Amino acid sequence: MEDEIDQIGFLFDLDGVIVDTAVLHYKAWRKLANSLGFDFTETQNEELKGVGRMDSLDRILGWGGMTLSHNEKLEAAARKNAWYTELTSTLTANDALPGAIDFIERAQEKGIKIGLGSASKNALPVLKQLGITGLFDVIVDGHALTNNKPDPEVFLKGASGLDLLPSSIAVFEDAGVGIEAALSGGMTAIGIGPEGALPDAAFVYSSLGEVDMELVISLIQKNRS
Repeated sequence: MEDEIDQIGFLFDLDGVIVDTAVLHYKAWRKLANSLGFDFTETQNEELKGVGRMDSLDRILGWGGMTLSHNEKLEAAARKNAWYTELTSTLTANDALPGAIDFIERAQEKGIKIGLGSASKNALPVLKQLGITGLFDVIVDGHALTNNKPDPEVFLKGASGLDLLPSSIAVFEDAGVGIEAALSGGMTAIGIGPEGALPDAAFVYSSLGEVDMELVISLIQKNRS
């Protein structure tokens, strides 16, 4: 069993799985929208889950019926990121979602390889704020990516960084595009969110603290058999 555990990896999305910074993204994007003369709703913001920065900006501009030049988009995205970074600068380990850090620590103690796969370009600063950077064997964030989810690039790079085959990995995601990315990459997909929200995931749990780790391990072993 120990030899099998050594060949298993867990890849985690960040926002909505380890920490909920969606509200902070919403505040920063909304501040940008307001500065451009329009607004958008929390319901619309749900559509930005798992979506990269520039793609998110394009969607938001579409909601506002606005068109910006390439340079104006870069400047707008930079302003949003500065506001978001300011909001995340006060995060601590207490802001982690229920049971998240404990679950990752227990997995690490079992010998499971641990990685982060996030579209966010702010992933590393957020992990540092939470004080958990050292728990990860590999960190793949938006700076390393060419393609956004549902393309599996982020998780395939994570698998490569862990030196594991995709079939030996479980991905923990809160967004449909992330679940799709995990599945298309040949990995076991575990949803984090409300019941029924992620129908393509093998199982859905309300938080990492509720995950049955042994069941996930057995799913990986079945996936690669």
